[in-house]
Amino acid sequence: MVHKYGPHIFHTDNERVWEYLNQFTTFMPYTNRVKTTSGGKVYSLPINLLTINQFFGKAMSPDEARAFIESQADMSISNPETFEEQALRFVGPDLYEAFFKGYTQKQWGCSPTQLPASILKRLPLRFNYDDNYFFHKYQGMPVDGYTAIVEGILDCPNVSVTLNHDFEKSQGKGYDHVFYSGPLDGYFGYSEGRLGYRTLDFKEIRGDGDYQGCAVMNYGDESVAHTRIAEHKYFSPWEAHEKTVCFAEYSRACEEGDIPYYPIRLTEEQALLKHYVDIASKASNVTFMGRLGTYRYLDMDVTIAEALSAADQALALIAKKEPIPPFFTQPL
Repeated sequence: MVHKYGPHIFHTDNERVWEYLNQFTTFMPYTNRVKTTSGGKVYSLPINLLTINQFFGKAMSPDEARAFIESQADMSISNPETFEEQALRFVGPDLYEAFFKGYTQKQWGCSPTQLPASILKRLPLRFNYDDNYFFHKYQGMPVDGYTAIVEGILDCPNVSVTLNHDFEKSQGKGYDHVFYSGPLDGYFGYSEGRLGYRTLDFKEIRGDGDYQGCAVMNYGDESVAHTRIAEHKYFSPWEAHEKTVCFAEYSRACEEGDIPYYPIRLTEEQALLKHYVDIASKASNVTFMGRLGTYRYLDMDVTIAEALSAADQALALIAKKEPIPPFFTQPL
């Protein structure tokens, strides 16, 4: 139940994905309620009516809070292009400085003025007291953890698994087709250079009792090196544990030999990505998939949905004896 690579809460609106995973596990009800420490105080995320009232020392109604935030927002920004512009237009300078600026700089290793506005557009702003981080129909945690799900998916007569072995492109020569979910640039031996990623380092914290009183605590201040701490026993509230295990997360640039987590996709990476997509589009008998294969940030449910769709399309093409394309979802 310890999430070795950071906390993962399953959430989706996709009926097919939900039904598919429920073949391999039982999901327990779970609501992700994130807290954040900023300026020596603890607040609720995503920003909701409690956060707004607590931060500004007020007791506003939903309509009053909406009008107040609009008065804080920079209305001169009509078409936000950067993360910072979107935040200033979205919540104004005070909430931006407290909850977004420092955290974002630590997470991405660059100024929010260099990041696209689309990153912030995913985050909700609520004028009620709903602190459920997600708003999807289905949310939960697998009762036996995610490893059991993967074991169930791979428990098939037609599937063999080789561990602790780097994939070499030459290995695909003995097969009609390869579905490749490793790094796109890695498949071509990084011939055009390395695409930029962020990776994570984890500092393990063990102790007795309760460490922080919640599953996830973000740290918005840039002066605090880590971005968040996850306390893993809170991800399985149906269990009881006298001891605790936590991991503090530190984000940094991904170097050779590191595990790539988050594709950066800034201007420089977009140009390099186009080179690799052009090369990949000319490749035969291979399809590039997943977060690494298409160099996109994907949640679990989207990854699974795309894989199921790719399987449908590939099987239909095989039946018609037609070629399978290099990409089912274009990275650009």
